[in-house]
Amino acid sequence: MRHLLSADRLRRRWFAAAAASVVAVSTLAASDAFELSDYCPPGFEQDADNSCQLLTFYDGYVSTHGAGAGVGGLKAALPDARDGFSPQQIDLGRYLFFDPVLSGNDDTSCASCHHPDLGFADGRPRSVGTLNIETRRAAPSLWNVAFQKRLFWDARADSLEEQMLGPLYAEDEMASNPVKVLQAVSDNPAYRTLFAAAFPGTDDPTLDQVYTAIAAFQSSLISLNSRYDQYAHGYHEALTEQEKEGMNIFRSFVARCAECHTPPLFTNQQIAVIGAPEPDGRPFDAGASEVSENPDWRGGFKVPSLRNIANTSPYMHSGSFTTLRDAAEFYTLGRGHAVPEEEKQRIIVHWHIWEPQLGDEELDRLVDFLGTLTDEAFKPRIPERVPSGLPPIGMLPPALGERN
Repeated sequence: MRHLLSADRLRRRWFAAAAASVVAVSTLAASDAFELSDYCPPGFEQDADNSCQLLTFYDGYVSTHGAGAGVGGLKAALPDARDGFSPQQIDLGRYLFFDPVLSGNDDTSCASCHHPDLGFADGRPRSVGTLNIETRRAAPSLWNVAFQKRLFWDARADSLEEQMLGPLYAEDEMASNPVKVLQAVSDNPAYRTLFAAAFPGTDDPTLDQVYTAIAAFQSSLISLNSRYDQYAHGYHEALTEQEKEGMNIFRSFVARCAECHTPPLFTNQQIAVIGAPEPDGRPFDAGASEVSENPDWRGGFKVPSLRNIANTSPYMHSGSFTTLRDAAEFYTLGRGHAVPEEEKQRIIVHWHIWEPQLGDEELDRLVDFLGTLTDEAFKPRIPERVPSGLPPIGMLPPALGERN
């Protein structure tokens, strides 16, 4: 278990790491050569072994379920985070994340579906892959993915490395293959130099190093300084009175939002069958039951974190709701009201999903509160160019393409 730090000491380390990162980014931007940062990203402390250790104000709290924490308690701790990567591995992962060269057609990167300006999602009801094929589900946000123990909507992956094999090699997503990925980095002199810097002592890039570097970058996407966080750590003026009302509704045993979207991560990381609708014309999605032996998970999906939720519309696994107001209202329209008739005898809606009968004002206050979970202060810089020479990101989601 990570040792506890005094608030003063933690604050000094946090801002020192942030300042060092800003210096590193400025230095890299001024250089024409591809170089990797020597400094950890903001929020991380660089130790004597050149590894980046995450520091948060939540480190001073004991547990998510300890005495006095309650459901949605303000002084609850975060789960253990995935950290310990070197600054060079994280920065190499940043280049790989934005480089379309890893895809089968050199036109799609990880960022095509997980764009920093769209909450590390893509603004689509369901993602579209390199062959312009619509996938089954929406792209989940990557903010705070370092804390996630289950990945994908159906929770079929247990690590970031396992997770990335899905979109990287899926025909309806990046449509690549291991030979193409390895060749893309091995045949590129700039990448060979960067891999040697990130993984000292190895002569040739490996697939495992590609996966490790991307996992390192994803683990650095930390969002823990929202106005809610400031309130939780004692600055009670961070929220308006209406937002505080919304927080109390969120935590209440009437609405029961916090029982699944449990602070401070705002997810309990469990599978829940909530009976969310599919868009018209789309078949019922059996969810987690397809990849498990648990029939009770039919129609079940991993509870997503609500961090930065205001920036990741549309909502649910199939992008069924355009606004947070519509998504919140779904929970108060009646237990299982959107379940198809032919499925009502086959699925078991989670017992937390009932009929709280929230009024319009209560729903509005909930939406107000959800807006306080936004924090993108540590949003990473998109590279102006990547070693392949291809346009960073590749295909833009329509929400960004329209803006540009």
